[in-house]
Amino acid sequence: MIKINLLPGAKKARGRGAAGAVSAVGAYVAAATARIRDPFLGAAVASVVVAALFVGGTYTRQTARASSLAERQETATADSARYAVILRERTSALAQRDSVSRQLSIIRAIDNNRFVWPHVMDEVSRALPPYTWLTSLQQTSAPQLAAQAKTDSAERDTAAKADSAAPPALKFRLVGNTVDIQALTRFMKDLEASPFVENVALNKSDLALVDGKEVTQFQLDCEYQTPDLAAIRTVPVSLQVR
Repeated sequence: MIKINLLPGAKKARGRGAAGAVSAVGAYVAAATARIRDPFLGAAVASVVVAALFVGGTYTRQTARASSLAERQETATADSARYAVILRERTSALAQRDSVSRQLSIIRAIDNNRFVWPHVMDEVSRALPPYTWLTSLQQTSAPQLAAQAKTDSAERDTAAKADSAAPPALKFRLVGNTVDIQALTRFMKDLEASPFVENVALNKSDLALVDGKEVTQFQLDCEYQTPDLAAIRTVPVSLQVR
């Protein structure tokens, strides 16, 4: 059988085109390879790659750190709000404690001093000798409640010092008359021997006429002292309930 090629040279041309494309690709690869083999170009390419990796890693790390800091900020803000509430409650509790402490101090002062004057008058009456009488008995020191209130106001921030601070001494003055100067001396000695009275001192002594009779007018300054527990006699109180 005879075959006639109506397109002469077409097959060869296609063969030459494919070969040309392959050769073109090979030439491009060869050129790229040749360019990459250049040391300066390789260093530049490596620098670009390293820089890209560094920038990418830094961005990723900074993004993670920013997210972590945002979470920590939210947590700190919530803790700050919670602690602010706790601090306000603590301040309110301390103010209430100080108020109750001042009230208890006043109550304690009243309770401790309610039997002071009965003891003083009892001791003065017991030591008063014959032919001697009193015309006045008055307190010369500041009231202990006012002094205690000033002490609490000045020392409310130092509770230990406030507890250890001693109340001011109660001072009083006795004014009276006597017809016997020896009785006045004995009166002073008996007062000084009392466990409730101390620092008895004669402030003034003058002669005067009372109802046409000559007497000695005197003024004694004394201080109340807290007695030893052994000197205090307690009596049980009983109450019958109907």
